[in-house]
Amino acid sequence: MKSSIPMESASACIDEKIKQLGDWRGKTLAKVRAIIHKADPEIVEEWKWMGTPVWSHGGIVCTGETYKKVVKLTFAKGAALEDPSGLFNSSLEGNVRRAIDVHENGQIHEAALQDLIRAAVALNLKSQPKRASRKRAD
Repeated sequence: MKSSIPMESASACIDEKIKQLGDWRGKTLAKVRAIIHKADPEIVEEWKWMGTPVWSHGGIVCTGETYKKVVKLTFAKGAALEDPSGLFNSSLEGNVRRAIDVHENGQIHEAALQDLIRAAVALNLKSQPKRASRKRAD
């Protein structure tokens, strides 16, 4: 079973989710989405796990879940990232993931979030296996 849908469709699904939320959560998700794309214009949008926006580049960077009282950005490899601005405020006990919970009227430190996105992409790309170069036998 396929767990994600094509990027164009995923982007449309995220657009629809933002529209359907129609409150501060939709506005927050839209703002975070714009910050993510500003940080990395090559990021890919995916729609996984029956309704979760996912942003990937060389692997999952983060997800954008919406709950009644919070918009949660979960970074797949957050525990391995430096967070000098202290953005991570949720899922701190895990060995792999870290999350940022944004509450209604909560402020988003745009520059720090962009730095975190870029660091997550760099970690993903660094973690990818190197392709063996083929030497041509003449």
